[in-house]
Amino acid sequence: MTDYFDGEVEPRLLEEIQSHLGECHHCEILVDTTQKTIKVYRDHQVYELTDEVRERTVTRIMQACIKH
Repeated sequence: MTDYFDGEVEPRLLEEIQSHLGECHHCEILVDTTQKTIKVYRDHQVYELTDEVRERTVTRIMQACIKH
């Protein structure tokens, strides 16, 4: 997938990936979210979170860690 995100996939494989993404909503969401994350990282965008959002995020992460 790294090659896909970097635009370094052979044309035949790229067709297969795009075909799969057209049929698999789960993978489509995963790829879209990953691309957005990469863009934010590359653009060095800083997002200010409200205290409420920050607190909810940390709480959910901690809850997920405890479950596993």
